[in-house]
Amino acid sequence: MEIVQITSPGKIKQFKEEIEKKLNVKITARGGEAKVEGEPIEEFEASSIIEALDLGFTLKEAMKLTDENILFRKISIKQFTTKRDMELIRGRIIGTEGKTKRTIEQISGCAIVVHQSSVGIIGPAEGIEEATTAIKNLIKGSKQANVYAFLERMNREQKEKSDLGIKKNKKDEKDEEEELEDIDLDEDFKNE
Repeated sequence: MEIVQITSPGKIKQFKEEIEKKLNVKITARGGEAKVEGEPIEEFEASSIIEALDLGFTLKEAMKLTDENILFRKISIKQFTTKRDMELIRGRIIGTEGKTKRTIEQISGCAIVVHQSSVGIIGPAEGIEEATTAIKNLIKGSKQANVYAFLERMNREQKEKSDLGIKKNKKDEKDEEEELEDIDLDEDFKNE
């Protein structure tokens, strides 16, 4: 049995049946905790989903955690700053009209929720690491422009790693097609 500390049991109760049905678990939400019973893997996934919902993610975003390639991370703002003005720090993470948060989400491929004194991130492993570093830097006081530059550099490096000579230009593809056609013709002549 897994026990998750929650602040909004009403939201958990709202989606309880859907989570239970999807993951084949039993959820009991009372007071400030939710108990999850089932097979260990399903318990872990349901606990992560409940924690994500409690933090402010939508059910659709939270249910992505059933995919083994998608991770959830919760960052405590207080762990990375001694400043007491949480509103100011949340404002730095969100940015003017949500621009900073949106930019981090777009570049990292993650969903981000800023809630009171913590930040939640859901996304692929590589994206979570990038988003986590960016958010920690913002909490510590880095300028948004520096964080954007960091994310762009990480994004560029990620693309370079994934290309590694696999990408072909149109001329190479055309030459390969012509070679294949020549091979097929040669075999046809041999069979006659």
